[in-house]
This record gives sequence, structure tokens and C-alpha cells, in this order.
Amino acid sequence: MCGIAGSIGPYKLSEEIKLKTIFSLKNRGPNASGSFSKKVGENYINLLHTRLSIIDVHTASNQPFNREHVSIVFNGEIYNYKELSNNLKKLGYKFQTKSDTEVLVCSYIEWGLDFLDKLEGMWSFALFDRNKNVLYLSRDRFGEKPLFYTTVNDTIFFASETKAISILINKRLQINYNKVKNFLVNGFRSIFKNRKETFFENVFEVVPASLISIDYSLKMVDKTYWKLNYTPNNGITENNISDLLKEKLYNSIKIRLRSDVPLAFCLSGGVDSSSLVSISKKIFDYDITTFSIIDDDERYNELENIKKTVDDLSCRNYFTSLSKNNFFENMNKIISYFESPIPTISYYIHNFLTKQVSELGYKVIISGTGADEIFSGYYDHYIFWLFEYKKNKNFENLINDWKLSYGRWVNNPLLKDPLTLIKNMNFGDHLYQNNNLFNAMLNDGIDTTFKEKFFNSNLLRNRMLNELHHEIVPVILRSDDLNSMMYSVENRSPFLDRELVEFAYQIPHELLIKDGFVKWPLRTVMNGIVNKNILKDTRKRGFNASILSLVDINDKKTKEILFENSPIFEIVSKKKFEKFLKNNFLDNSFSKFLFSFISTKIFLENFS
Repeated sequence: MCGIAGSIGPYKLSEEIKLKTIFSLKNRGPNASGSFSKKVGENYINLLHTRLSIIDVHTASNQPFNREHVSIVFNGEIYNYKELSNNLKKLGYKFQTKSDTEVLVCSYIEWGLDFLDKLEGMWSFALFDRNKNVLYLSRDRFGEKPLFYTTVNDTIFFASETKAISILINKRLQINYNKVKNFLVNGFRSIFKNRKETFFENVFEVVPASLISIDYSLKMVDKTYWKLNYTPNNGITENNISDLLKEKLYNSIKIRLRSDVPLAFCLSGGVDSSSLVSISKKIFDYDITTFSIIDDDERYNELENIKKTVDDLSCRNYFTSLSKNNFFENMNKIISYFESPIPTISYYIHNFLTKQVSELGYKVIISGTGADEIFSGYYDHYIFWLFEYKKNKNFENLINDWKLSYGRWVNNPLLKDPLTLIKNMNFGDHLYQNNNLFNAMLNDGIDTTFKEKFFNSNLLRNRMLNELHHEIVPVILRSDDLNSMMYSVENRSPFLDRELVEFAYQIPHELLIKDGFVKWPLRTVMNGIVNKNILKDTRKRGFNASILSLVDINDKKTKEILFENSPIFEIVSKKKFEKFLKNNFLDNSFSKFLFSFISTKIFLENFS
């Protein structure tokens, strides 16, 4: 895992700017750093790199890495590098290192841009082909690794973090207030509705699953190299799904256990992370260490299930408990590194888990990101699934299944009626819940209309694809990346394996939920591997906490901080916010808004 940066254009980076940029990315790469520069016609090519050594820790694998006519700076991991290396050796390639970086370069030399289709992993890279005089920028299929760019004075600058972009262009970045307002009113789901836009004006993201080519004339061509949609395969049945899914899931975990440094796991009380640690221990005999967050709030406390997995596997487990101590100081520290608001409470508390992982000497952490979005895992998924059965003769039995399982735990009043979607197939009020109320607190309101991108006519799968590409997974990946890189730890997500995800989106939607259980395919595969009580648990808690577990909003000093002079009150009415604080915050959307307000307030105070 590393940090990358650079530029292409007539502007020549000074040595001072190069060094400052590299220093700004030191958390991403504390083990080594380097640079590559070349003049091509009237333009300068600069590639900068900081290295966190995970695979082949020897100095020969440091970057920028050069072989033949190719130079690269690469951030991420190519998990199938051993398989690719074996194929390349058969074609006559000899390797000077054991790194995935050299395999990546040789794959490009051998197969050209088609090499992207052969890669399984997470990455952002800048690759310069001296034969073509073309620079390529690319990100992995789901955007696990970040890459930003901007254009100033006809020069294109790029980096893993926005702070490095600011140093490269030697200017303070200007806040994108439209995005700030959208986040405040519509919450975290709105952040990646526009995949290129960031919290800073004219700073853009390289879109996941894309390749940007920049030639000697600085013409940028953006190409999508991979797409996903729901294509049901009727050959996948209730009888064979377990064997088919098991193969994909096991292989995804197997190749993500490859590491030359200590590796650990995030463990919640749910079936997702429990599956990853149980497979790693019981199938691959991996020495397991797990890390968990515990909240005393009964709505989010998963201690009982966590202990079941720990006892079942006899593995080491470290707990991080929530505290109200130094909340605002911690928020300031994290947001200063993020250079953006923290999207939700989950990623505030995740930061402390990652810090503990680092302090105990682990360099890689594995998490269950993506399982909900490929197998169905949210309360509303069940309602979308029921919509497809509205004319089925067994519909009443399916409703009873819901009432006896997930329906028992639904707290959101908008989702308590299993017929909600049948009564209104355009229903989506729960996704931007109470946003009209929050919009009314702004001095200058915005358009609060919820817009869902169309992928597929199946309502459930379309909802899940929106969550996977725009609403939930991108937010998790961005926050996980920043939290882990803040402490020089690499984060891996086995459920976001290409073959696994493509298979999951071939599973007929009928098989996603059965007998009152969402994620039925995963639960079936895990039968006999994951603790049976966890497999039978239908309650969805999520990796979350209450705002009241983190801050005492009635405390005098807290109120002084909340109402002090701040740029936030150029956006939000102080009088209306004061009235809002009189709520009890047991409503989840109110709790989320209060956290978003605090997070945005600190962001604006640091960067406006």
C-alpha cells in the first residue's frame, strides 16, 4: 500500500515541491520513497511515490519502478500476482523481484491495455509508456484505492490525496459548497452520486473501473474497462448454489491472505465478517487475530455474537470501547487528515479500531465490506424482494416469514409496512429520510429530490447496484482507505472480488432471501463453518453507534463549541439549529444529521 502523485505538462516541478508532496504522503508509505522525471517534447513527466511494504519488502521493489520502456507508481495490491507471474514465466519473462509491481508492469508489456482484465486486486496507478509517450491513470473496479486529479496552467496533476494536489499546484484548494450542502441535507448517500466531484472545486476523482490516457498533446481520454449488471443465470439453483459460491468465496479469501507482514481481521457480530474469519481459520488454518468495536447502546451492541465467534475459533480478539473523552479533539485530528467531513459515526469509531491494529503491529486488516450489496443485507432489501412476489400465490406466507424474522427488528417507521413498495413502487423516502426538515435549516436550500440511477428493471437488484456503485460501498471504501492509511495499515475487502461479485449478480433474485433470511446464499455456504446462532440471527445492527455514546449534547462546553462563530452558520441557520438540538436524537436520521453538522463544521473551520 502506497501513496502516488505526479504531473504531466509544461510546468516543471521543483525539487522542493517534490519533497513536500512526498512528505505529505508519508503515512501511506513510511518505508521508502522515490521520484522519476523525464522531459518529453515541451512537457515534463513526474512520478512520485511513497511505499508501505506489504509484498516483497526488499528495496529492489521500491518505486517508481522501471522496466524496459515502462515506468510506474502503483498503490494497492494485485492479489493474483503469483498466478500472473507463472503465466508470464511460461512466456519467457524473468523477474528481478517477487513483487506484484513488477508483475503489473510485465503484464502491461505483454498484453497491453488488455492486462486490466487479467488483474484481480485493488489499485490506483500512473503508468508511463516511453514508446508511446502516453501516461495512463487507472483505478480498480470498485475504487478501493483513491486517485485525484486537477488541471492548472495546462498541466495535469494527480495524487492519492487532495492534500498532495494542493502542494503540487502550490495553492489552497477551494471548497465545493454545493457538495457540502448536499451532504448536510441528504447525508452520506449523496457524496458519490456524482462520481467525479469532490469536496473541492475543480479537483476530480478518477472514476472506479476506468483508465485515463494522456498523450503528448495532453489530450485526456477516459475509458471504462469493466461494467457490472444483474444478469440472472437460471443454471444457478437452490441445489448447486452452495458449491458454486463456495469456490468463488474461498478463492477470494485465499489470495487476500497473501502478505509478508502481520495481518488481522475486523470482526462484528454479523455473518459477513464472521464468515471471513471462520473460513480463514477452519479452511486455511490461518492464525487469526480480530478487532472489534463495542457500544453500550443496546441497538448497536454486538458483543454476544462476537464472543460466539471468538470462542468458536479460539482466536485472539481485541475490543475498542467507545468514549466521550476528547470527542471534538479527535474529530479535528481525523478531519485534518481526511480533508473532508467524516461521512458517518461508523467511520469515526472505525478510526480507533485501525489505530489499535497499528499499535499492536499489524499492517493489514481484512473487512467484510460489500457483502450486503452483493447478497442483500439491509432491511429495505427484504421489502424490495417482496415486491417481486406481489402476485405469487404464496405471498401471505412470505409476509409471515418477514414478520417472524427481519420484520421483528425494523425500527424505521417508514419500513415497518412490508407492503410499502407495493403501495408505491417509487418509494424511497427512507433513503434521504427527513431531508426536507434538514433542508429547511439551511439559509439557502437545495433540491432535495432523490435520484436513483437505472441499471436494471429488477427493483431489488437496481437498488443494490446503486448502493454498490454510488451510495454505500464508495463511502465505506473511501473512509476505510483514509482511516487505514492514517496509521499506515492496508485494508482488504474479500467480498469485492471480481469473480465473486460477477457470480453474485448472476444469482436469480429469488435465491437471495429464503425462509425469512436475507443473504441466504452466504448463510447456506457457511452452514457448519460459522457459529449456527450467528447464521440464525436476523437482526441487522451494522457497524454503528449513537451520537449520544460519543458526546454529551447537554454539556455546557459542548454547546459552546456547537454555537461558536463558525463558517457553518453561513450555510445553516443558527436559530433553527438551536431549535433542532431540543430533539431527543433517538431518531436515527436526527443522530446522523447532528454528526454530519459537527463533521462539516470542523471541515469548514479547517479548510475554508
